[in-house]
Amino acid sequence: MAAADRPPVREGIRIVFLCMGWYTVSSGGNIVNKIILNGFPYPVTVSLFHIISIVVFLPPLLRAWGVPKSELPSKYYQWYILPLAFGKYFASVSAHFSIWKVPVSYAHTVKATMPIWVVLLSRIIMKEKQTTKVYVSLIPIIGGVLLATATELSFDVSGLISALAATLCFSLQNIFSKKVLRDTRIHHLRLLNILGFNAVIFMVPTWVLVDLSVFLVNGDLADVSEWTGTFVLLLISGFCNFAQNVIAFSVLNIVSPLSYAVANATKRIMVISISLLMLRNPVTLTNVMGMMTAIVGVFLYNKAKYDANKEKKKLPSTHQDLVSFDNPVLEKLQANGSVPFPHGSEQQHKWNNVLTDHFQYSRQAYTSKYNSNHQYVV
Repeated sequence: MAAADRPPVREGIRIVFLCMGWYTVSSGGNIVNKIILNGFPYPVTVSLFHIISIVVFLPPLLRAWGVPKSELPSKYYQWYILPLAFGKYFASVSAHFSIWKVPVSYAHTVKATMPIWVVLLSRIIMKEKQTTKVYVSLIPIIGGVLLATATELSFDVSGLISALAATLCFSLQNIFSKKVLRDTRIHHLRLLNILGFNAVIFMVPTWVLVDLSVFLVNGDLADVSEWTGTFVLLLISGFCNFAQNVIAFSVLNIVSPLSYAVANATKRIMVISISLLMLRNPVTLTNVMGMMTAIVGVFLYNKAKYDANKEKKKLPSTHQDLVSFDNPVLEKLQANGSVPFPHGSEQQHKWNNVLTDHFQYSRQAYTSKYNSNHQYVV
């Protein structure tokens, strides 16, 4: 039955179940990561499994969805692909290092600073100005993160710096990957696949020098029984990292961009709440208030961007519609909710952008109501 023909109740139930699955794998993945790193303090190894999950799971998905193959000009490998692949590798390692050093709840609070970096870097690099509402929406984000930092009982400077470095790196990717997508017309998932394979080039030598050398020197490979359990957890972590983004893609496929922003903000609250309950991190009421304030600020930023872009929907596309290399662009939404991937379509540049933790999703508007370029950071 086509999506347009489904009863509203049935469609609502479908969305609820997808969101529940999304929140479950996202929260579970973060908790598994923390459990792994508590007993196995090797963030590079965890990052390696996450990159490998893209290399292993994405190609079959590309074939199943009929995503066309594309050849990139050689200059893009030197000036864009390799730097973006390095950024993906560095951001992944930094993010897992932060989870190792600080609680999951605090690491996710620091990730909420992404709108600040996006606005700042867009202003410096793209000379892009924002509306007053957008700038004002950054205030609760800054205040919330500062409050959470000042009251964090398990605060670690290296954890904070690595979390900020990962967020900054993701923000830079938002800007420079847009040029590749526009210039080459390559599909976002195909680009992600290429970046995943190239990120392995950086990840494997780092893993050999940083983690494998320690295993061999310290004899950490001796206890096979512990390694078996850790290996299973690493596989689960990698799969959860991939699955949560595929589910998020499905959710965006059937809801409006603003509804997706709300759902993603709710997901972050769920991740923080469940991590606090499951891992029992010591927190104070003021600390929780700081976390929630930052998340509310992210939603206000999304709403401000939505309103600003809605007012400009009749204007030509500008640099404002930033997008990352892992943004699934839904060029053309069919009635049944499936998405064909016509290569080189001019319509693929009319995007509604949503930034998330690992992937970033874009899709073409469902109706003329959303024909403007919308950017959301969640």
